[in-house]
Amino acid sequence: MIRLFHVSDVHFGREDRAAVAWFEGLVHAEKPDAVIMTGDLTMRARTHEFAAGLAWLQGLGVPTTVEVGNHDLPYFNPIARFFRPYHRYEAVERMIEQPLDLPGIMIVPMVTTARFQWRLNWSKGRVSRRSLQQALALVESAPKDALVFIACHHPLIEPRTSATSATHRGAEAFAALAQAGAVAVLTGHVHDPFDIMHEVDGRKMRMIGAGTLSERTRDTPPSFNEIRVQEGRFEVKLRTLGPEPDVVLPKERAEPGQTGAEPE
Repeated sequence: MIRLFHVSDVHFGREDRAAVAWFEGLVHAEKPDAVIMTGDLTMRARTHEFAAGLAWLQGLGVPTTVEVGNHDLPYFNPIARFFRPYHRYEAVERMIEQPLDLPGIMIVPMVTTARFQWRLNWSKGRVSRRSLQQALALVESAPKDALVFIACHHPLIEPRTSATSATHRGAEAFAALAQAGAVAVLTGHVHDPFDIMHEVDGRKMRMIGAGTLSERTRDTPPSFNEIRVQEGRFEVKLRTLGPEPDVVLPKERAEPGQTGAEPE
């Protein structure tokens, strides 16, 4: 069995220190095959926040891939945001948006953040045509029998959570990735976990969201997802910091009428 820890939205600068230490302890004790971090490592992309976050990532000691979230782009420095948006990630450049190739599994990164958007709220998601094509090329290069997971920050289709992603071209990207053969999209951003099955033109794909290890919780206490893969199948286990027992996330149905929803 292969075990993946899917974590998101740690928000160093507003991190929950007990939750961060709890997650790190579990990684060292249980030694998952990989960690997938789906963005918002920092709160405001400040130098000291990146220093703390990058030290934490480097200390995990397992293969790790890291997506960039909207909070990881420079907030107060527009010149850095437009011309050097990732420069504070340089210490772990080999982890940033890097595919992970594991036995029978491929993790494919896809960028959903943007330096600029033609709308007021730049925190929301956007899939550029270039990002989608790069992801599709990686999906197509995967071994025939591999389970392919897409890792990005924003949910591509709106989950039923208190926060929203409003990802431009998200549904288009979701449909294309499903047709290419991906089995799930792993995301963050909304700070609550979910596992929703969608069907697009007869092909099913799951959209799976991780919660947060920050102080900025919403409906769920600090948590992450454990993905267990065995014999070509996988399940998602929600692991929370607190008295609640770990549970298998239910595979919800999308709302009727929602793009990609399963028919009733």
